[in-house]
Amino acid sequence: MAKETASEVLSIEGREVRITNPDKLYFSSQAQISKLDLVRYYLSVAPGALAGIQDRPIVLKRFVNGAEAEAFYQKRAPEQRPPWLQTVTLSFPSGRTAEEVVVEDAAGLAWIVNLGCIELHPHPVRSADLEHPDELRIDLDPVPGVSWADVCCVALEVQGLLDELGLRGWPKTSGSRGMHVNVRIEPRWTFTEVRRAAVALSRAVERRVPALASSKWWKEERHGVFLDYNQKAQDRTTCSAY
Repeated sequence: MAKETASEVLSIEGREVRITNPDKLYFSSQAQISKLDLVRYYLSVAPGALAGIQDRPIVLKRFVNGAEAEAFYQKRAPEQRPPWLQTVTLSFPSGRTAEEVVVEDAAGLAWIVNLGCIELHPHPVRSADLEHPDELRIDLDPVPGVSWADVCCVALEVQGLLDELGLRGWPKTSGSRGMHVNVRIEPRWTFTEVRRAAVALSRAVERRVPALASSKWWKEERHGVFLDYNQKAQDRTTCSAY
């Protein structure tokens, strides 16, 4: 096995980002992709990746031993971080607080990828207003055995309902078996109000296609594609693009 290089410093838009163990394999089963390869990939798609996370607090989902190993979630920003990296402090209904990273540019993106963040998990709020979401996130979660075609059918029903309401949804794969639809909204409503809107939307879609869609909370009552409105809780994040 080749010896790993200790670190490599990248200059990104005037900022230096140290990539530790750049030769460490992050994907090995089908392709030999190192951590440095992963960082360079994210830099190549930085405009798209930043569109989903820029100016948002982000939970760090860290694959420190590569994509094939277990990951863990880290809400709080690491104590050792560059002075130029922005953070904000979020307060949750439980009374807990967490100082979380806010990525503003390609250098910040490279810095969190160096921590093993293959997936990007932003909150649905901007750093200037942490109490009012500016995204309604609709999570289409198929129960086992449900086909991708059924997920797409339910997504089209969601699109039809949003069109009637004068809203636009942006669909993306969830990173697992389902689909997310992100709807930009004005930051006027609280998390509770946005969650109520998500519940109402889920039930409306269920009424349109009751054989395909379910808004039932209890797992034993679900069928087809579950419209998961529970992702609207204040401490929840979903996987962003790229």
